[in-house]
Amino acid sequence: MRHRRPAASHEYSGERGTWKKSWKGRLPVGLLFPNTYGVGMSNLGLQLVYDLVNQEPNLVCERIFRPEREGKPLSVESSRPLADFPIILCSISFEQDIPSLVRMLISAGLDPLAEERRGAIRAGTPLLVGGGVCCFINPEPVAPFFDMLVIGEAEPVLPAILERLAKAGANVDRRELLRKMAVELPGCYVPQFYHFKYGPDQILSSIEADPGIPPRVKRVGIEAPEVAGHSAILSPAAEFADLYMVELGRGCSKGCRFCAAGFVYRPPRLWSGSAIMKAIEERPEQADRIGLLGMEMMRSGELQEVAERLLLDGCRLSFSSLRADVIGDSLLTLLAGSGLRTVAIAPDGGSERLRRVINKGISREDVLRGAEKLVGAGIVNLKLYFMIGLPTETEADLAEMAKLVAEVRALMNVPGRARGRLSTLTLSINPFVPKAWTPFQYQPFAEVNSLKKKLKYLRQALKGVTNLRIMGENPNNAFLQAVLARGDRRLAPALIELATAGGNWRQAMRKNGINPEDYAVRARDRRELLPWQVIDHGIKGDYLWAEYQRALAGRATGPCETSRCRRCGVCRQVIK
Repeated sequence: MRHRRPAASHEYSGERGTWKKSWKGRLPVGLLFPNTYGVGMSNLGLQLVYDLVNQEPNLVCERIFRPEREGKPLSVESSRPLADFPIILCSISFEQDIPSLVRMLISAGLDPLAEERRGAIRAGTPLLVGGGVCCFINPEPVAPFFDMLVIGEAEPVLPAILERLAKAGANVDRRELLRKMAVELPGCYVPQFYHFKYGPDQILSSIEADPGIPPRVKRVGIEAPEVAGHSAILSPAAEFADLYMVELGRGCSKGCRFCAAGFVYRPPRLWSGSAIMKAIEERPEQADRIGLLGMEMMRSGELQEVAERLLLDGCRLSFSSLRADVIGDSLLTLLAGSGLRTVAIAPDGGSERLRRVINKGISREDVLRGAEKLVGAGIVNLKLYFMIGLPTETEADLAEMAKLVAEVRALMNVPGRARGRLSTLTLSINPFVPKAWTPFQYQPFAEVNSLKKKLKYLRQALKGVTNLRIMGENPNNAFLQAVLARGDRRLAPALIELATAGGNWRQAMRKNGINPEDYAVRARDRRELLPWQVIDHGIKGDYLWAEYQRALAGRATGPCETSRCRRCGVCRQVIK
């Protein structure tokens, strides 16, 4: 990063028309997030990009979120419509954001297909650049909509992209600019320069790049920063209102086989204690609620160190979920003083056997001990995250899940009765979705009817457990996510139809000659060329397949040791 990040500013909801930067003499950049303001402003990646763009003196960046109600998407800062921006950057975090992106482009009066936005870069025919983790797990479902995609983390390459855009200005020749960036800058994927060919069986047979274009696009990542990434804007209208977020690192060393982030952010990098402390020190005076991102990857001793510092500073703690095996005394003391009422633990696999299959590394005893400590520290609402439809799952695994939930509930009742109020246990059960660049990319998505039967079984098995709330994603919605997660460019016509005509997504796909089962429930072969392999994450070709076989055999793999481990191949390379 070229400049030290300024301390976070404070923003109040509903504030419009007070943007200080004039468009005069600057190239306007719209930062598009295909979700609502509340969700978007809780996304640290979006805030980091917003700050990076506004550090460029010849650019002015404004944010555009999905409207709460029907209507054209407008800038937060000036209420200008999306179509007024000649440059649009878009961050996509989840597959569910893809249909929203297409709807926003169409409702703004823009052609969603990049091939139709030809010629000079200007308002009405903008240059659309995508990024976000969804784009570098599998960029192909969104490739037809973007002129260029940033593959990897923004900090190493985005400043160079912005410098070129600012220097070129509006009305520059689009194709020539894109060609230069694709050739000269790392991590720049221009879909129009790559051609995907399919055999008679509709399985991908080759990926060919134009002459002079790299055959694959290498993902880029950052080295350890002096100051950890943190919030640039605090907003009471955000989903996590007035929460000052601090990033603890990137990636995760645990190697859970279902987790795409654990593979595409390799090598796992934990920021130094001093970088984390500097980020905490840069918070505004009124910010005493700290959200730590990446607690799942921290070792117990490092987590204790951060917790002790926050205690000294009189800060309150917030986080999304916690590994059951890293809960120590300082953290419990911090939780007790933070007013935090809800904590989540993610065993993910319902049985001890399944947790070996997915390489979770958490035992039944870890879950019970963690739950007991948390409730004893004053947590009144405990969440447990599980998946169903995992590889090799049987009814016996579901029965063991129900037994574990009942045991956790029984442990929670002891301190609850002592204080005269029982805690609430929330069970979040979500269908497993196989993701690209994981060992389970070869695994079929479970049949929807099978998932519904498993949910029914669990509800029946847990019927007698008191103060239990069961929630989770609808299997039909998870099926669409599975289609998009392993999708390719051929999905574009259906996504456009869904955005324009509405209706059922299955009908939109069938109408456009797409069989969604081919994407979601078809098993992948070891030798099959996969569309996301246009990206180079540095992972050895046979590593993911070998891990898949270890999973099916119920064999665990140890965590990453980046100083000496060479299993997956990433640490043989220098990521710049």
